Order: sequence, then structure tokens, then C-alpha cells
Amino acid sequence: MTGRYELSNQQWTLIEDIVSPPQRMGRPRRDNRQMLDGLFWILCSGAKWHDLPERYGAWKTVYQCFRHWRDDGTFERILARLHL
Repeated sequence: MTGRYELSNQQWTLIEDIVSPPQRMGRPRRDNRQMLDGLFWILCSGAKWHDLPERYGAWKTVYQCFRHWRDDGTFERILARLHL
């Protein structure tokens, strides 16, 4: 069972390859599904970034993911996939 504003397993499988591509080098990433769920929590609840519950990770990390995905077109790719 998923929590409020969180992706179900079925929803995650539709976009997992876009949000969390395989990583070959570097330091291991944070859980991108957790980051996306935290981002949805912020956007849907209307809360401030500082009020993000700890279960989603540090608010600064989630905010960095948001900015990165916004700037590199990840959100546009997700929407294009979901509109098929």
C-alpha cells in the first residue's frame, strides 16, 4: 500500500527508466522513487520545502533532484510517456 501522494508500484514501473536510469560510475544515488514521492508530497500538500517529512530524505536533496529534473527535461519525458 502506498501513502498519500506516493507512486504505486505500477505507476513507478511506467517511469522508472526515465527517473532512475542505470548508473555505471560515481557515488551511489539516493533512491529516486523516494525523491519523486517527496517531490509529490511537497507539490500536492503545498508545504514548504523545510517541512518535508524525514522519510523522503533531506529536503535539500529532494529540492536538488527537483531542480535537476526540471532543468534537464525529465518531467517532460515523464509526461510524454504517460500521455501515450
